[in-house]
Amino acid sequence: MDVEEMKKGPLSDDPFAWFGRWFDHAMAHADEAHACVVSTVSEDGMPSSRVVYLKEWDERGFVFYTNLTSQKGQEALHTKGCAMNFFWRELREQVRIQGVLEQVSDAQADTYFASRERASQVGAWASNQSSALESRDALLKRVKEFEHRFEGKQVPRPPHWSGLRLVPTAIEFWRSGEHRLHDRFRFVRQDVTLSEWSVQRLNP
Repeated sequence: MDVEEMKKGPLSDDPFAWFGRWFDHAMAHADEAHACVVSTVSEDGMPSSRVVYLKEWDERGFVFYTNLTSQKGQEALHTKGCAMNFFWRELREQVRIQGVLEQVSDAQADTYFASRERASQVGAWASNQSSALESRDALLKRVKEFEHRFEGKQVPRPPHWSGLRLVPTAIEFWRSGEHRLHDRFRFVRQDVTLSEWSVQRLNP
């Protein structure tokens, strides 16, 4: 994707436009292209990473959903710094994103939650994500309890469940090159409120 552009340099100073082309191509040609590694940092500076699914994105940022009482949810709310990494092995391409996290609006979270399958909606109530679990049977018992609680009703979004938007300050596009002479371009802006980006080519 954009092989010649990677050799010469971006034709646009808009990283979102470039991400859109890469992401659309990856969705068509790579397995689970919307999967990405999200890394957060604890208050004592300890990083942690996990794979999540990108559910929405636009020029405001990149959104995933989670239980806000989970480790990533708590770290997001307290330290806010975050990194996101997409790696599409089939295409030999990678996108790295850095920035700060913000919570999406209740209306946006409600809309997405309503689109989930009912079993996943119930699971969001039943799972105290990241906390210790006595046994799988205990989890399944909680699932049954919430299935009964919401029987014949719409499942509302739990108050502890919402979306997190990574608002980027840096977006890097990487494409594998022969002899490890990869092509890398990094877009940077000084503040999340700014619309102007600078871009430079990086050494492999």
